[in-house]
Amino acid sequence: MKSFLSSKSALFLICALLLTAVPLAQDKGEEKILTRWSGFVKNDFFFDSRQTISAREGQFLLFPSAVSPDPDGEDLNAAPSFNFLALQSRLAFDVSGPERLGAALSARIEGDFFAQANDNINLFRLRHAYIKMRWPKAELLAGQFWIPMFIPGCYPGTVSFNTGTPIQPFGRSPQIRLTRYHGDFAWVGILSGQRDFASRGPEGVSSAYLRNSVLPEASLQWHLQKEKLYAGLGGSVKKIIPQLRSGSGYRTNEGLLSFNAIAFLKITSPYLLIKAEGVYGQNIPDVLSIGGFGVSDSLDPVKGLVAYSPLSTLSAWLDVESRGAQWKFGVFAGHTSNLGASEEIIGPVYGLATNIRSLYRISPRMVYQVSPLRLALELEYTEASYGASFDKKAKPEDLTSAANLRVLLAMYYFF
Repeated sequence: MKSFLSSKSALFLICALLLTAVPLAQDKGEEKILTRWSGFVKNDFFFDSRQTISAREGQFLLFPSAVSPDPDGEDLNAAPSFNFLALQSRLAFDVSGPERLGAALSARIEGDFFAQANDNINLFRLRHAYIKMRWPKAELLAGQFWIPMFIPGCYPGTVSFNTGTPIQPFGRSPQIRLTRYHGDFAWVGILSGQRDFASRGPEGVSSAYLRNSVLPEASLQWHLQKEKLYAGLGGSVKKIIPQLRSGSGYRTNEGLLSFNAIAFLKITSPYLLIKAEGVYGQNIPDVLSIGGFGVSDSLDPVKGLVAYSPLSTLSAWLDVESRGAQWKFGVFAGHTSNLGASEEIIGPVYGLATNIRSLYRISPRMVYQVSPLRLALELEYTEASYGASFDKKAKPEDLTSAANLRVLLAMYYFF
């Protein structure tokens, strides 16, 4: 109750400050500061054919639960469910102007009612909060924004809030992002930390593994953007320190270095919008992808000092949508697989769904929109292959498939 009241008070204070900021900004006159509220109210109504691994009472679907036989051999997870939720409803406040240091200034605060965890569902949470400085040939963004592996101009157009996760990496992170423009080309350099979307290790889900490395994740991307074509390549390097204290109580600072790479493409034609992406990642459960890392060597058995090796993940997806004025028809299709580690794993494995060998999803949809109203229907079929055992490099074996069909109806009001 105390947490609820404090969160409610914080939300009221934020709204009050933002509302009072509007007339103050307008009084500046020659500064030309503009403010704008935006957002939407969304209601989701969905049915699942079996139990699922998901967040917020099924709102954010990841994958179907594994087959779990009872003493009679009946699958305990072969039970359907449904839910109605409005917690994806969103509110954003934008400010633009004036100019400082030769750059046009802008800022954005955005939140929804998805909360930070299942136990405080429906409470307001921060999604984006950043400042932008825009020069004629460069832009600096500082604050919380999409992770480097999520391209705002090229992501799946699904009705589902999961946006193709775990095939499409998903999340937001505190970061510093510098973009340098050269005509149709742009270079993007990003230094990012972790907050709501964090690494997994011996102490569970925590940003401490990255923070203790004293190095932010570093990313570099190259973008090409024309009128009907948007494409790019990128890569990142990340180091985490899984433990500061070994299992035997000794100090340790053994790190784990990992890499990821993406390639994306978006083609806009008079009738179709085509988007695709390929992802290779090591130890990327912090972006809600399957995988993680494992103990690969014993450096000192007496002190319990160990070395680690990342599990690699390979994903690809395609999204095609018609470009009708009111009616839009689309389909998302994607696949992800756990490639295992490059070294033999001799100890514990940490991560997300490390017992899934591969997963694929097909999601056809249709959307009807007459501003400000949007109605959408989507069928989302996801099948995951779970392993009952593992090979020497932690790749799942002895596979059993589990599949879920979600029927999702969504209603939006945009403002």
